[in-house]
Amino acid sequence: MTYELSAEHEAFRKSVREFAEAEIAPHAAEWDRKHHFPSDVVQKMGSLGLMGLTAPEEYGGAGLSGEDGGFTSLCLAIEEIGRVDQSMGITLEAAVGLGINPILTFGTEEQKQAWLPDLVAGRTLAGFGLTEPGAGSDAGATKTKAELVDGPDGQEWVVNGSKQFITNSGADITSLVTVTARTGTRADGRAEISTIIVPSDTPGFIAEPAYDKLGWHASDTHPLTFTDARVPEANLLGERGRGFAQFLATLDDGRVAIAALAVGCIQACLDMSLQYAGERTTFGVPIGAKQGVAFQIADLEVMLRASRLLTYQAAAMKDAGRPMKEFKQAAAVAKLYATESAVTATRIATQVFGGYGFMEEYPVARFYRDAKVLEIGEGTSEVQRMLIARGKGLPVE
Repeated sequence: MTYELSAEHEAFRKSVREFAEAEIAPHAAEWDRKHHFPSDVVQKMGSLGLMGLTAPEEYGGAGLSGEDGGFTSLCLAIEEIGRVDQSMGITLEAAVGLGINPILTFGTEEQKQAWLPDLVAGRTLAGFGLTEPGAGSDAGATKTKAELVDGPDGQEWVVNGSKQFITNSGADITSLVTVTARTGTRADGRAEISTIIVPSDTPGFIAEPAYDKLGWHASDTHPLTFTDARVPEANLLGERGRGFAQFLATLDDGRVAIAALAVGCIQACLDMSLQYAGERTTFGVPIGAKQGVAFQIADLEVMLRASRLLTYQAAAMKDAGRPMKEFKQAAAVAKLYATESAVTATRIATQVFGGYGFMEEYPVARFYRDAKVLEIGEGTSEVQRMLIARGKGLPVE
């Protein structure tokens, strides 16, 4: 299967690029330095329609279907935002893929009407509460519990536990976090995992101080604590006991979106390296005339093309409604190759810049720090290799 962007997609890419270069690029270094989350710019992304590309019109979205290439449009937006600032790229990716999509896919009509209009418009954000201190790749080892008890206005879920590394979970515009929790025991003795919507103003729900991260400094990321946090029974998201399966399905889409973010990173590395190699001279000639530099830049071009093709092929499969088994494989391959290529690309770009690449004065240093987590979030590289191997029929554990 091949893909080719439509004229509409190319026009959309151009509009997002213009926004990113005007509203984000001039401030990205300062936001990074100050660890500042720019809520106002995030809301501008919402006003531009970037949060609602795949949401139906009745909730304020663009209503783009698979036939319209809605998921591809989202990936294009993430790539272009990530090309100037990875922090804002992951903010958009998480806002849609991890915040909006679970409610849009599994929510009741009442839940959609209550939460989606503000999320789709970018007025608010939602977090995705899956990872725990002892349950990262092994998400089935969830310890957070939710017990159904009688309350003054009917039955309520009482949530106790903690989550970690949760994006968009403690910003001033965060409205809720969807949380996986143990809600009982299945017939086979394993934990019953369900998903609960916990509004950010719920008593007993605390977004702990933000992490001091290696990269993504302008992204909002917190550990979360739940101490007898009570929400109505109606805040159950989807079918009881299906929470783990729901989150796995959400992560399949997220892997392609993270691959798109990685493509933006590689594009930035190529752009910066090309410019620097043409301006910096040694021994009377531009360093781009030296094979040692020129060949590294050629490698960046190869990685960019391959990563982009894998990513948008997977996005096209999603839009075309291809069988889930095929899409899952394509998503894992794209995520694995693009993210590992992005890490390599930042190392190459830093080497091209030499000593200047080690200085925060140049954006290449920020991209170098930001890239590593691409191999970790939405399933580590090791998890992607496991999924790919299983897809080929190997009983790998």
